[in-house]
Amino acid sequence: MNFIHEVEKLLNASSDAGIDWMAIRRSSLGYYFQEMKNISQNPEFHGEGDVYIHTRMVCDELIRIPAFWKLSEMQKIGLFAAGVFHDVGKIRTTKSEDGKLVSPNHSSTGSRMTREYLWQACGLCGNKESIQLRELICTLVRYHMLPVHMIDRDQPELKIRTIAAIGELVPEFSWDLLCILSEADMRGRIAGDMDEQLEKIELCKVIAEEAGCLDGPYHFNDSFTKHAYLSGRNVQPDQTLYDDTWGEVLMMSGLPGTGKDTWIGRMIPDYPMISLDDIRKEMHVNPTENQGIVIQEAQERAKIYLRQHQPFVWNATNIMKDTRQKQIGLFERYGARVRVVYLETDWNTQKERNCSREAEVPMQAVEKMLGKTVLPTTEEAHKVEWICV
Repeated sequence: MNFIHEVEKLLNASSDAGIDWMAIRRSSLGYYFQEMKNISQNPEFHGEGDVYIHTRMVCDELIRIPAFWKLSEMQKIGLFAAGVFHDVGKIRTTKSEDGKLVSPNHSSTGSRMTREYLWQACGLCGNKESIQLRELICTLVRYHMLPVHMIDRDQPELKIRTIAAIGELVPEFSWDLLCILSEADMRGRIAGDMDEQLEKIELCKVIAEEAGCLDGPYHFNDSFTKHAYLSGRNVQPDQTLYDDTWGEVLMMSGLPGTGKDTWIGRMIPDYPMISLDDIRKEMHVNPTENQGIVIQEAQERAKIYLRQHQPFVWNATNIMKDTRQKQIGLFERYGARVRVVYLETDWNTQKERNCSREAEVPMQAVEKMLGKTVLPTTEEAHKVEWICV
């Protein structure tokens, strides 16, 4: 059954009589349940027991929140799925430190695990609706703990506006939605600090509303000012800065086999291209080997174009944010405007295209890359696009 219809059916069956957990265990949502049962939690914050029990309690609380049933159908599906997957990262990250169970970075780990599962097993890839639903779920999983910590952060308005900007690519996402999940997360556990945590969530909603982005992205005057602000420059969000960039560097992003070369040849054939695949061939470096010398050579070629104020394409997978930011930082230091184009296709087409490549990447390596993939988001560059091919 289609994932969207499957979750929709489960929700419709749950609205009056509670959640049918037997049906959910048999559905796509039940994939991680057995592993969740094997993961204990710190009883100081989770007196209810293991991750599976907590997950059930969170989802039970979620459907009791009146605001949940007022959401759009896609928001309800995404939010409920996020409730199911919100702590899957604890499966890989839970460990004992000084006699206490901790799960460092479980939200970011869980977001990647959720993306990989929804992509491969549930077919949420390769078309606009699937990408937006998948990334709605993954974004909620990634940031589900943030509302209770926002009041303690430096520059909370900046962080809130940065995350809200994801709504430009995922229209159903908002801080309001994130706070509903966070409230259910706090209510779905046994701990002595619930009232304190719920108060922090309410304060987060107040900050988001005052920052102009509780229900959607903050409206900036232009993309240049938006990027300057979201990058952390000393800029007021309502300013209109002078755009002193000289031209565009286009960064491609996407797994092997998504058709990056084809898209470049069709859309921007006149742009010079720095292709890591081509450099690997020239230097006889296998894609599975250390890429240090390939990256170094590519950067030296990029600097020549940058000094000449020559627009060009940086063509590589660029599936991780840290990798993208290193190159974007270089381009921007030379005064370029950066546009990131992320390409995605359905899983079967991607495997076929990869197999037909002259330099085929082993599928085991592609699957490993998928597990590390984090889609580019609005704050990373002057312009970010997600395109299905």
